[in-house]
Amino acid sequence: MRIVLFQPEIPPNTGNIARLCAATRTPLHLIEPLGFTIDDKHLKRAGLDYWKNVTLSVHPHWAAFEAALACSGECSRIVLTSARGGVAHHQFHFEPGDAIVLGPETRGLPENVFDLCPLRVRIPTFDTVRSLNLSTAAGILLYEALRQTGGLAPMA
Repeated sequence: MRIVLFQPEIPPNTGNIARLCAATRTPLHLIEPLGFTIDDKHLKRAGLDYWKNVTLSVHPHWAAFEAALACSGECSRIVLTSARGGVAHHQFHFEPGDAIVLGPETRGLPENVFDLCPLRVRIPTFDTVRSLNLSTAAGILLYEALRQTGGLAPMA
């Protein structure tokens, strides 16, 4: 699995997701522009001292991310997330190596990215909220993907 944050805006969310990635040995990809600098104190604080355990890649734009994914030699699908549509995460069939892409906190993924990738997943919620916090959503999706693909077994 991979977690991909497209133009993340809020440093503590990215720091929390980095900690999630360290805990699960999941590579973290950030696609610029970022709403902060990598040395942001809030980003570092949220990630605590786990940054050394995170496999981090920063890409200047979407095309660079796709190129890096293609060059990795691993068969990876790009799975886009949306609060507005897609297959419910517990009904979606994740595959090992999936790249789970989450959009910016204030606006989600742009239409041009949705035009590039057909796979979409969502986390069902009641209509009392527009969406979940980015780091909460990343945790829900990643653990479901790991559960389905046997990725939790080495942690047991």
